[in-house]
Amino acid sequence: MPVISALWEAEVGGSEFGNGAAAAGPMADTQYILPNDIGVSSLDCREAFRLLSPTERLYAHHLSRAAWYGGLAVLLQTSPEAPYIYALLSRLFRAQDPDQLRQHALAEGLTEEEYQAFLVYAAGVYSNMGNYKSFGDTKFVPNLPKEKLEQVILGSEAAQQHPEEVRGLWQTCGELMYSLEPRLRHLGLGKEGITTYFSGNCTMEDAKLAQDFLDSQNLSAYNTRLFKEVDGEGKPHYEVRLASVLGSEPSLDSEMTSKLKSYEFRGSPFQVTRGDYAPILQKVVEQLEKAKVYAYIESFTQGSIEAHKRGSRFWIQDKGPIVESYIGFIESYRDPFGSRGEFEGFVAVVNKAMSAKFEQLVASAEQLLKELPWPPAFEKDKFLNPDFTSLDVLTFAGSGIPAGINIPNYDDLRQTEGFKNVSLGNVLAVAYATQREKLTFLEEDDKDLYILWKGPSFDVQVGLHELLGHGSGKLFVQDEKGAFNFDQETVINPETGEQIQSWYRSGETWDSKFSTIASSYEECRAESVGLYLCLHPEVLEIFGFEGADAEDVIYVNWLNMVRAGLLALEFYTPEASNWRQAHMQARFVILRVLLEAGEGLVTITPTTGSDGRPDAWVRLDHSKIRSVGKPALERLLRRLQVLKSTGDVAGGRALYEGYAAVTDAPPECFLTLRDTVLLRKESRKLIVQPNTRLEDSDVQLLEYEASAAGLIRSFSERFPEDGPELEEILTQLATADARFWKGPSEAPSGQA
Repeated sequence: MPVISALWEAEVGGSEFGNGAAAAGPMADTQYILPNDIGVSSLDCREAFRLLSPTERLYAHHLSRAAWYGGLAVLLQTSPEAPYIYALLSRLFRAQDPDQLRQHALAEGLTEEEYQAFLVYAAGVYSNMGNYKSFGDTKFVPNLPKEKLEQVILGSEAAQQHPEEVRGLWQTCGELMYSLEPRLRHLGLGKEGITTYFSGNCTMEDAKLAQDFLDSQNLSAYNTRLFKEVDGEGKPHYEVRLASVLGSEPSLDSEMTSKLKSYEFRGSPFQVTRGDYAPILQKVVEQLEKAKVYAYIESFTQGSIEAHKRGSRFWIQDKGPIVESYIGFIESYRDPFGSRGEFEGFVAVVNKAMSAKFEQLVASAEQLLKELPWPPAFEKDKFLNPDFTSLDVLTFAGSGIPAGINIPNYDDLRQTEGFKNVSLGNVLAVAYATQREKLTFLEEDDKDLYILWKGPSFDVQVGLHELLGHGSGKLFVQDEKGAFNFDQETVINPETGEQIQSWYRSGETWDSKFSTIASSYEECRAESVGLYLCLHPEVLEIFGFEGADAEDVIYVNWLNMVRAGLLALEFYTPEASNWRQAHMQARFVILRVLLEAGEGLVTITPTTGSDGRPDAWVRLDHSKIRSVGKPALERLLRRLQVLKSTGDVAGGRALYEGYAAVTDAPPECFLTLRDTVLLRKESRKLIVQPNTRLEDSDVQLLEYEASAAGLIRSFSERFPEDGPELEEILTQLATADARFWKGPSEAPSGQA
């Protein structure tokens, strides 16, 4: 859960989808395409890599290989067609690099723009590990006519070499690649969207029942998927499948073996199996063995989250390593129910200068925690000083790259053992290069300050958000023996003035109780802590800001948040009344709270832009941040924390969903403003990452140009030994489960 995603400018947009997807000419709706001029940046870690010793380089290399292999599982966690699209693209670009394929495409009658649109689409699939945006969960489709793309694919070198395979892949995924049938436009559960964490016939009720079943067996949902089959009498049978190398074959008795069996739960049969993504995880384990990182091997081999927790415990205690890494089924943002983890793995090198500032923040943390607006009983009994480092990322495999992370996500470890915070410095550096002409919704004099201070203010916000946001607060728990971790007699709920009425029972977690709102609610709490504590002079001194500079950092941090709250409207779907992105929903809630505070603290004014189209200004009154803004956040934070600590799901939902509701009620008229936001949105950048290559005993860093073609080349060279084998593995795994989504080849074609 606790990742802070950079407040990158949101995707370039337009009106709701109108025309058929595969119509000739440009696509009808920019919401579902990536524009040809999308920003592409390269992740710079040359200096960080240069400073590593040969042994450290070898260690980083094998960890990176493990992460890249594991990241392929995300294709199977996204959409039924994603593994086939990946396999098709990989075959095309292995046979011909982007420049060679370009010659062929132009000869086939494509324009330069159409070929570029194809390259951008391919780069987008690689970047997001699938054909849905990792930030916002919206599908994207190729911005060129389907017939033209088919010509390029079927006339390519890859098709000459392997005609049946390439034609077969295209027949399997071509329709779904382009389809914008309403259910396929977004990730979601049941009629709301598509997801491969659940079979296509699962509903939110099935997800809740499965969560209760998992809780009853003390099984975590993090590494699972749920498949439902209905028998001849209409009775549902559920399979909970764990990710592991081992399948059904008997293994040495492990803690998992006894769990793998049939159960009856509330009248429904459940079968717990394992072996999901087995051949992919086998490759992960082989690389971890080479890196001599044994902590997670048992988890990936057996399918045990308990084993991953044990590995995470060692990892928390490994303070200040030169090469930092973490790997597993980590973040639950993209599970529509909010409890299954997407695979990710990262490898990074510590940046000592920036880390020194974060260590100072850690040293002040216990004092700063006392500034937070809830009673001491609602804070952890002991603040476990975490490692907080600034890292330069060498490898980040998964569906996207965040700006900072606070992990592990296991509540029990976080409450008793602690956690680690990382800020990803070289990601922040490329994500924040904002061009003035692309800065929307700000007045001219605000733009200059914003460009000057956005980077530094975000360093402060990431630090506070991760360390004191996600790192703060206590959950009230009754363990399996009936013992409480708080004094029932003396602890008073500051909101009601009464004793504590609710708490977490054994086996319940924050994610399992608050499910669909858990991620966003927690991001809101952490973002609010960042805004609240950045007003503290000591915090700004740690980062080297005093006087007028400190005031500018505060102003830009708050301005960035209210602007992000407006940009967030892009990630709201009015038809389904739901939010598609946890961080953006959180920022909208904060904007609502600051607007509600009144007194002119924040104003949003609709206007007409210089291009004659609708526009808007966001204004923040600097002089009222402390007098009006701070008390409003104080009230919000206290309520968020008290409801979280006490596990009061009904109260938490009422509060959070109330603020997250998007209506056209005056004065703001948010639904109308959403059209303006879509009209002026900008796509998130694609990020090109390097590869490491082992030559004899020497590890080389291979870098690529910052372009769609460069990003494609980086993936073409990522798996030199076993690319074709991996594509076969992915398509075989996808085909084995295809029946759960009607099989990609029979899926309905996309008429809007």
